[in-house]
Order: sequence, then C-alpha cells, then structure tokens
Amino acid sequence: MNTKDHWEGIYEAKSPFKVSWYQKEPTISLSLIKKLALNKGDHIIDIGGGASALVDGLLTEGFENITVLDISSIALSLSKKRLGDKSEIIEWMVEDVINLTTDHQYDLWHDRAVFHFMTEKSDRVAYIKALQTSVKVGGYVIISAFSIGGPIKCSELDIVQYDAEKLKKELGASFKLLEERSEKHITPAGNEQLFG
Repeated sequence: MNTKDHWEGIYEAKSPFKVSWYQKEPTISLSLIKKLALNKGDHIIDIGGGASALVDGLLTEGFENITVLDISSIALSLSKKRLGDKSEIIEWMVEDVINLTTDHQYDLWHDRAVFHFMTEKSDRVAYIKALQTSVKVGGYVIISAFSIGGPIKCSELDIVQYDAEKLKKELGASFKLLEERSEKHITPAGNEQLFG
C-alpha cells in the first residue's frame, strides 16, 4: 500500500476525533505562532494539516493567507466541512510534502507531525528541499515530532524520534533554533505521547 492510500484508509476508518494525534485546540502551536508577531496578510502553510483545528485558530486570529497541505483528500474534506463557508478563503493542497512545488513563498511553515514519518534519508532530503524553496528568507519554521523516548510507531508506520540537536543537525545550517518546547500529548484513548 502506498502512503496516500494508507492515510486515506486511516480517515475512512476513524473519526478525526479518535485519531491519536487529535487536539481539540492546538494550544502550543498557536502560542508559538502568536510569539512570531506575523502580519495578518503573511502566508502560512500547515503541513499535514488534514483535519487539524489549527486552521480554525488561525482564522480566529485574523490570518488571511492560509494553505493547508495534506496527503489525504478525506482529511481535508473533513476540515472544509467543519469550516463551512470559511473554507473558501483557504488554499487546500492534496499533496505529499516531499513532492511539493509551489509559487508561494511562505512566512511560516508549520508541521506538527509529518517530519517524523520521514524514515528514509531520501524523503528527509526531499522534505528539506521543499522547505528551503518554499519559505522566505527570514521566514519561520515550526516542526514538532515525536521526542526521544516517545512512540516508535504511529498509525502502524515507523517514525524517527527527535530532540532539538538531532533536528538542527538534520535541517542544516540554513536554520537557526529560536525555541524548543516539549509536550506530553494525551491521546483521545488517554495514552501519553512525548512531542518536542
């Protein structure tokens, strides 16, 4: 089964409120974004945003140029349905991030749980290339991944665990670490997952 089929199958089989990564409110992501003091017209892309509520929070904050990218068309359709008429002002992209090509230059790249699925070096290289070509010089990147000591699999897929140093080494010298946070995410089933 290919990656797209896998994620379409997840969203066909489960409610978005039952998947392990579900957050009723993406508090940490929104607080980090607020600290950046972006302009409301700045371009933001949410990588793997699928059925996430981050887009709702960004709209509430008044951001006007939001792109949500996900490999699953089903996940994106769930967000569109939830947002109703508001969904028309969002750019929705059904795409695997490693194949991303866009004319946009983003002020903020947000990824809460995609990079840790890049278990092959070639996929990480493709992801970082997409990141480097899509984010403005001086733009911001928020990447959250499973921490060292956290889960070793998610949705039956292997993942790579990260701490700040390992992530910095992977991304390279083009990026400067501004802040690191840790999160003990509680899944809808009540399990604890370590994110960083």
